[in-house]
Amino acid sequence: MSNPQPIRVGIGGWTFEPWRNNFYPQGLPHARELHYASRQLTAIEVNGTYYSTFKPPTFAKWRDETPDGFMFSLKANRFATNRRVLADAGESINRFVESGISELGDKLGPLVWQFMPTKVFDPQDFEGFLALLPKSVDGRALRHALDVRHESFATPAFLELARKYGCVPVHTDSEKFPAIADGGASFAYIRLMRSAADVATGYPPAQIAQWAQGARAWAGGPQPREAFIYFINGAKERAPAGAMALIAALSRS
Repeated sequence: MSNPQPIRVGIGGWTFEPWRNNFYPQGLPHARELHYASRQLTAIEVNGTYYSTFKPPTFAKWRDETPDGFMFSLKANRFATNRRVLADAGESINRFVESGISELGDKLGPLVWQFMPTKVFDPQDFEGFLALLPKSVDGRALRHALDVRHESFATPAFLELARKYGCVPVHTDSEKFPAIADGGASFAYIRLMRSAADVATGYPPAQIAQWAQGARAWAGGPQPREAFIYFINGAKERAPAGAMALIAALSRS
């Protein structure tokens, strides 16, 4: 699927039982689900890497099953972020980054570092963590998105630290977590978590149109910047329809 704008839209993962009733064709073999999903969407956020360590052949398989231009965002392993002292996470960070993610090649999108909702912003410790994040792996540049979930991060000091280390805050559309954005960031990372079960596309058409308008404005400036937008939670069964509706809205002039 071609995408004339640097805006990629997708869902979290591709294995979810309800999607076999309303997204995947009936009878589609489970082994073909990534192949199918990657031709309806333009990106996928992988949650499995948060819980488990994958090996290089797995990343190579994902690369080969998906079309040119498709991208994966990878959620970093939880052992790196779910800890009392973040500045001690170097070994876990390196284990994840060196697990074979570079096998994705040009399909490697941002790495997402998700922190516990109870993790409070400690500037000194958090800077110690950011200083550990590698800028590249196997000659491939890395981009880092910070999914912070405690209100204490909603402060200019956090944004200053993120910018200092070339990281981007995840903007979360959620009732539970703060919505933090940086208009000067090098890319946008948005997680849409308010999908409603009684709306076919999760978000009403008017809201889909608003997100499309905002994404176009972000990506259409004198220096186009990428945006990654994921329908990720809420009524998860509606996520593929929401993502496809947004892709369709973006394709309209």
